[in-house]
Amino acid sequence: MTANDLDTAHLFALAAALGWASGVRLYLAVFLAGLAGALGWVDLAPGLHLLESPLVLGASAVLATLEIVADKIPAVNAVWDGLHTVVRVPGGALLAAGVFGGDPTQWQLLAALAGGALAATSHVAKTTATASLATFPEPVTHAGISLVSDLAVPVMLWLAVTHPVLFGAALFVVLAGMIGASVLLFRFLRALARRLTGREVIQNP
Repeated sequence: MTANDLDTAHLFALAAALGWASGVRLYLAVFLAGLAGALGWVDLAPGLHLLESPLVLGASAVLATLEIVADKIPAVNAVWDGLHTVVRVPGGALLAAGVFGGDPTQWQLLAALAGGALAATSHVAKTTATASLATFPEPVTHAGISLVSDLAVPVMLWLAVTHPVLFGAALFVVLAGMIGASVLLFRFLRALARRLTGREVIQNP
């Protein structure tokens, strides 16, 4: 793939993709965006040029590997997600704003707000799913969903750069699914907590 000059539609799509991906695999999103820029596949905006530096590429590659491995181990993943609650949302906001680094400030602000909101949505969905899957002892389902997340990030970033309209449709479907799943899983966890609390009360009157 040769380098691409991103037009407005591509910029909006890339900002949304980076925001969404940050809530799922922040370091992988940073690494893939920086790698694409460094290899000349995409002409990144000035606000994202830092991602192309060898230091950032190396650090994000190491952290992305750690995150992918940690995500396959339910107990470790729960702690990892908890710690990254304060990292993924601002990370998504900063990456999205960086896409419009050379444009008027209002575009940066809007991109930051949208990126942060998308990162928060995907992070909440991921964290809720992790907590729900932790109630089941078998690791196959958890690992399968984790692999889907690993693949979804590069696919969504690729769609944003090559087919922004298709990406928009895919993002709408993914967000609707995430929101719906988060609501259902939250209700499941709440019902489970009530049931466990009820048992404790019966056993310890």
